[in-house]
Amino acid sequence: MDTYERMEQFARFVWEGRGQGLTRREFLKRGLALGLSLSTIGAVLVGCGVDQKAALSETAGATATSAATATPQATVTPLATSTATATPSPEPTETPLPTATPVPLQARFAVIGDFGWSGDAEAAVASLVKSWQPDFIVTTGDNNYPTGSAAAIDENVGQYYHEYMAHTGSAYGPGSEVNRFFPVLGNHDTDTDLGQPYFDYFVLPGNERYYLVDWPPVRIYAVNSVPWIEDDGVHPDSVQAEWLKRELAAANGAWNIVVFHHPPYGSGYKGVSTWMRWPFQEWGAHVVLNGHNHVYERIMINGFPYITNGAGGGPLYAFLDEIAEGSEVRYNMNHGAQLVQATEEQLSLQFITRNEEVIDTFVIERPLA
Repeated sequence: MDTYERMEQFARFVWEGRGQGLTRREFLKRGLALGLSLSTIGAVLVGCGVDQKAALSETAGATATSAATATPQATVTPLATSTATATPSPEPTETPLPTATPVPLQARFAVIGDFGWSGDAEAAVASLVKSWQPDFIVTTGDNNYPTGSAAAIDENVGQYYHEYMAHTGSAYGPGSEVNRFFPVLGNHDTDTDLGQPYFDYFVLPGNERYYLVDWPPVRIYAVNSVPWIEDDGVHPDSVQAEWLKRELAAANGAWNIVVFHHPPYGSGYKGVSTWMRWPFQEWGAHVVLNGHNHVYERIMINGFPYITNGAGGGPLYAFLDEIAEGSEVRYNMNHGAQLVQATEEQLSLQFITRNEEVIDTFVIERPLA
């Protein structure tokens, strides 16, 4: 079992143990038994809503350190669309100004997951994505294999997607004047200096760990699901979750798409992350997108879609023998990406392979008024 698997196993134990009344000492003993450091144990306890200082005070005074928290407020908006203005009539008699025909709001974007593995598969998926000419690109995490290092990130990301990113540091070509590349943190992105190469490389809103992209008629809510690198928590009553709940309530008719790395439901062999079972549907989301398992899977829970999209470039995974309840589509035969198209009336999500085979089309329509 590698380090990430041990940390995720510990996070599941802590989250489930909270509801069973386990003590902080029991959490600490389990973390140490898994071979985790005190700082890692403390970070996971904070992420799962257990008081870090109280937990670690039971050891020989050891404490974990964490990064400062900023409240994410910045949003990203698309370039303004110019509108025609009428020229006033020179006649003394008032002439009504012409009424402009409203242009329907539309957005077209791509979603890639677990893609940052330089090679033929990532190159083929990137070529597919760029053929769609998307307005922007969203990722479901694990952007930079294997350890999230500064030395590898441009080769793994910029080589294929530099023209969508608002930075000038890529050796592979110029970036975009307006950022059009929106990743979320995956576990592999955090292995080097707690993800510092990720934060240095990408230009993102707010605190960069979780943030909002407002691109009418959609709103993308990039959430951090990595427990050991989120001081604002990864549980349903955390500061981060309260931010999401508040922003969803302010959506004002947009399509609400929540994106994070660890799937709360699924059949992939990496398992599921129960700490991310937030009441997304109740709060107003329309769909949740995840990665982590290198497969494509769409699961319906109480009529609400949870989609795992982790087939963007890394080695593909197997499915478990026991298929998750609600699993409607499963695919792991080839790499691919999602094409998402939105109007004010309809949201369409398609998973398409690198060979342009459409595996799944899922459409949400607004009820007629």
